[in-house]
Amino acid sequence: MWSQVTDASAWDAALLALPAPHLLQSWAWGELKSRWGWTAERWLLRSAAGVPRAAVQVLTRRMSRLPVCVLYAPRGPLVADDEAFDAALALLEQRARAKRAIWVKADGDPSSADALDRRRALLAARGWRYSSMQVQFRNTMHTDLRRSDEALLAAMKPKTRYNVRLAEKRGVRVRVVAPIGNADARLLYAMYAETARRDGFAIREAAYYADVWRTMDSVAFIAEREGQALAGLVLLRFGDRAWYFYGMSRSVGREHMPNYLLQWVAMRWARDQGCNVYDWWGAPDVRDERDPLWGVYRFKEGFGARFVEGLGAWDYMPSRVGRPLAALLRSIASLVRQ
Repeated sequence: MWSQVTDASAWDAALLALPAPHLLQSWAWGELKSRWGWTAERWLLRSAAGVPRAAVQVLTRRMSRLPVCVLYAPRGPLVADDEAFDAALALLEQRARAKRAIWVKADGDPSSADALDRRRALLAARGWRYSSMQVQFRNTMHTDLRRSDEALLAAMKPKTRYNVRLAEKRGVRVRVVAPIGNADARLLYAMYAETARRDGFAIREAAYYADVWRTMDSVAFIAEREGQALAGLVLLRFGDRAWYFYGMSRSVGREHMPNYLLQWVAMRWARDQGCNVYDWWGAPDVRDERDPLWGVYRFKEGFGARFVEGLGAWDYMPSRVGRPLAALLRSIASLVRQ
């Protein structure tokens, strides 16, 4: 039977008992989103013996001036098996009807590639549809951190190893920042804004990122040379995984390869803190040179990361009436992405 969980430690403990617990289903992430226009509820399914079988954190957002809402389970549900996944879909459908939502979106993060086809079939059989609004990156890349420095280096592409060493030779140094204070948060955001302008992607206001970096289990790495900040990244942690959610760099100093040394330092730091997986958070939809993320993919692949296919976001609409409204609300994706 499903039960609603209202205790932070009980919720996170249940997630950690399931395969591949995801940061976006953690209590802290739900609390963060509650400060930015969402409300969170957490539901847990246990076996007769009390063992967690499924968990799903559902975020609800009311649409201003409209008597409707949307539901979203970021990287959820988390499940032990296909039967539990089916039960979690039924719960999400029930919550959508109870809240009179125009749609509910889920983009679970399967623990194995074998589960993808089965779970997509379950979604389709229940009336869910692959979404035209893919909020998060569908695919990602993972590096197994359970190795020595020598083994991690050996798994890299030769050019990546060369660039790591080149950055060191040119005097690039990486500063580890935890907790992230006001001055460093401003510096990171300034570099992030510069990166967004240069690469043509949208970002949120500075206060949002400051909230994420100060309230989540986060750590920043800032690459500097001769007293000048050149690049940075922020890792978020949950369970045995570290996520590379935010990366930023300046246009100056790129010839010194600061991003390569940043990743090398961050990977080793995460391993030494007990993380087994370095999640690079983002990969092409299709491994093809024409994909916009191809360059990002090759950079991450250079560090020995392996491609991990995701389920993708799927939508369920309780009523046909919601479909025209949903077409008008495609901008909601910009409100929930990281």
